[in-house]
Amino acid sequence: MEKRIAILGAGESGVGAAILAQMQGHAVFVSDLGKIKDKYKEVLSTKNIDFEEGKHTEAYILNAELVVKSPGIPDTAPLIVKLKEQGTPVISEIEFAGRYTNAKTICITGSNGKTTTTLLTYHILKSAGLNVGLAGNVGKSFAWQVAGEQHEVYVIELSSFQLDGMYEFKADVAVLLNITPDHLDRYGYQMQNYVDSKFRVLQNQTNADYFIYCADDEVIKQEMNKREIASVKVPFGLGTPANPGAGVQENRIIINLNQNQFSMSILDLSLEGKHNSYNSMAAGIASMVFQIRNEQLRESLSDFKGVEHRLERFLKVHGIEFINDSKATNVNSSWYALESVHKPIVWIVGGVDKGNDYSMLKGLVTNKVKAIVCLGKNNAKIKEAFADCVASIVETSSMEEAVKASYYLARNGDTVLLSPACASFDLFENYEDRGRQFKEQVRNL
Repeated sequence: MEKRIAILGAGESGVGAAILAQMQGHAVFVSDLGKIKDKYKEVLSTKNIDFEEGKHTEAYILNAELVVKSPGIPDTAPLIVKLKEQGTPVISEIEFAGRYTNAKTICITGSNGKTTTTLLTYHILKSAGLNVGLAGNVGKSFAWQVAGEQHEVYVIELSSFQLDGMYEFKADVAVLLNITPDHLDRYGYQMQNYVDSKFRVLQNQTNADYFIYCADDEVIKQEMNKREIASVKVPFGLGTPANPGAGVQENRIIINLNQNQFSMSILDLSLEGKHNSYNSMAAGIASMVFQIRNEQLRESLSDFKGVEHRLERFLKVHGIEFINDSKATNVNSSWYALESVHKPIVWIVGGVDKGNDYSMLKGLVTNKVKAIVCLGKNNAKIKEAFADCVASIVETSSMEEAVKASYYLARNGDTVLLSPACASFDLFENYEDRGRQFKEQVRNL
């Protein structure tokens, strides 16, 4: 049945959805309020897909029978409100693509650690020879791959915004890493709304599916008591391992699943730090669902290369180590970063505040941070939060200024840590752009 489908947003996910929709015989119109990148324009033109940029022509969009929207567009946008009022279904690219594949899915969400865990899980399955795709917030568009590549398993990183637009989709393996306040500006500053959004990763699961979750996370624990969960529950934490489940004993990670036990020393994991023990356990359990052999799993967990812009130990200049953690776009991510550094820190922080509460960082900042370099258009909240913890707080308005200031404040043996705890959209395109600029300016020192 041919449908009129409008796609809002012409980035990776939107263009992927357009290609899949056209392939399925639908009439497609792509609309982007901003400027479309040349590489995506070229794809749309080559495939003769109608598109517009710099505006949304409402007559075309309101006339659609189905709308696939970019996760960046909030549900409160006037056009989305109009579509919903007239009863037009508005869904995410992941929901749309899921309708056209029978592949197994591992869906990973959480406030922190999603990308690392997703890439690690993908690395394990790929190294074991599975026909696996990487999608969602990382890798290529899920819809684009469903249209052209046909993998048997997809590892999908899901943000709360993507989950909000998913209704019929089901994860065969759902992974929930943690829930800490993030994006509350999109959830009416109600934590429960954000929690509900994250728990959508469980929707439509049956007793043949798996739910892998962090048993040490207070918010998840409380929420589990309120919900009936149909799938096989597999908890992980730093305590004694459950069965099924994962834990730590005598500095060894132990995973129990389906009559199998896996064990390896924490010291052999390629990713250091407490938070990465969690990420490694989650990826390990998800892989064991697919019967990955113990030797293969051990090898992949020990040779995985970390994620760019996530606690990336970049360069040493005159004995000062520079760490790029640009991907830390919320307070909890920065907590992990500060916790994992064991030398005096000059901390570069700031950007677009998403309703941040910095109080949880005060103890770490008092004990570990010798100076703060603010990098953002509005730094009042950061200065107020840490004025009594740190002797030196400097304001800068470009990455060049921030790197130079931190270099002058640091001494041989110190660490300069870019871990902004904020979104990047005031001065940068995105967190990758912020991280790349940081590395470029460090090279220029």
